Amino acid sequence: MNRQELLEKVAKDSGLELTKKDAELFLNTTLDVIKKAVKKGEDVSLIGFGTFTKVRRKARTGINPATGEKLKIKAKNVPKFRPGKAWKDLL
Repeated sequence: MNRQELLEKVAKDSGLELTKKDAELFLNTTLDVIKKAVKKGEDVSLIGFGTFTKVRRKARTGINPATGEKLKIKAKNVPKFRPGKAWKDLL
């Protein structure tokens, strides 16, 4: 399912007579709130779905596959998602 299909499904199945534009506004706002919270270092937990967190990845040494040359990869923050128990059990 791509983004447009998701928006159509949310608009249709919401039971609120949402337009695709309303569903898109809702989805964009939700994703923006999650991104801003995780960027600040807050965890976002959606019970039954999962948790979004920010994780610090350590600096490490990598290898360029084309040349075999070793290179240093800097430490950085990355987003992480852990699915909730209910979602894992569903699958």
